[in-house]
Parts: sequence; structure tokens; C-alpha cells
Amino acid sequence: MKHFVAFIFMLLVGYSSQAQSTTVPTPENQIKTAVLAAPADMREGATVLGYNQKGEVVTLRKGTNELICLADDPNQPGFSASCYHRDLEPFMARGRELRRQGVSANEIFDMREKEAKSGKLNMPKQPTTLFVYSAPEEQVNMRTGEVADGYLRYVVYIPWATAESTGLPLKPDQGSVAMPWIMHPGTHGAHIMINPPRNKAGQ
Repeated sequence: MKHFVAFIFMLLVGYSSQAQSTTVPTPENQIKTAVLAAPADMREGATVLGYNQKGEVVTLRKGTNELICLADDPNQPGFSASCYHRDLEPFMARGRELRRQGVSANEIFDMREKEAKSGKLNMPKQPTTLFVYSAPEEQVNMRTGEVADGYLRYVVYIPWATAESTGLPLKPDQGSVAMPWIMHPGTHGAHIMINPPRNKAGQ
């Protein structure tokens, strides 16, 4: 659980490292693997963000529905693609911007909290969803755009919500790995965590 929380937190702050000498997959394969995080019937219409040869986040495809998908960062170990509601883009983009500036994870959270409270950072007015699809490197072939037996997690953002306002626990009951729970309650980053059981291979 500790590893998962750390992973999600890095995603929420918009983690993006400086470009390194890593081969960047083709735009076509970045799109192909990025949309694996989206529900099947929403993949074709999703906007897709990915990486250029400089390691910068760029728009690879403009979509027609409410989802934005972010391709796997080739400079990070393993594979992780995500798709989220377009109303979350100001929050996600701000995190990516601050991370590029070298701001720490805790500082990013505090800065976005302050900006959200002041109205400078627009947060969704309604619950909005983030889908995260991940896999170890050995299960990924970026030359063909194939990912085998990835793991799909769900996050539902509900800014400023609390355990009291939702009836959700602050962590899942022991042994109840699929139980929804609320993280960062009472803040701009409050969200429901939903972690489906992993398969026997541990993915």
C-alpha cells in the first residue's frame, strides 16, 4: 500500500523528469498505449498528450470527448499511462509546470492548495475521474505498442470532500483491497482511491 500511495502521489503532482538520453516511442505508439488507461468506448475520442524528443509534454492528438490521456514517460522506470477528465487539466498542468521548475512534492501540494483556495487554480466543481494503467518494463513492448497484463486503478477527485461528507474511510479495511477510501480529505486534492484486486501475477 505504501508503494501504491507514493506512486499515485507522484502522479497527482504531475511528476515529469528532465529529458535524458532515452528513446522516445513514436507518436503512434504513445497514443496506442496511452489510451489503454481509458474505458474502451472512450479511447477513440480522447485527447492524447505525450513526449517529444526533448522530453517535453506535447499534444499528440486532439480528441472529441471529455478525456485527456497522458502517455508513459520514457524517462521513468516501468510503464504508467493515465487518462483523466478534461476539467482536471489545469490541476495536472500546474503540477507538471512546478515539477519542471524543481519544486518538491510537498511544496507542489501546498502551492496548489493555496492557489485553489484563492481561485487562481480552477478545480472541478463536480466529481471527476482519473484512470491509471501500469505495468513492469518486461511486460511492455513500446516498439509495437503492446502492454501485457497491465493493472488499472481508479481515482475520483472530489475537492474539499471529507470522510464525514462522503461516508468513506481514510484507508481501506485490512483485507478489503477493493474498498474505496478518501485521500487528502478536506483539501483541493481530496479524492477517492479505488484499487481493484491484482491478478495472481501481482500486476
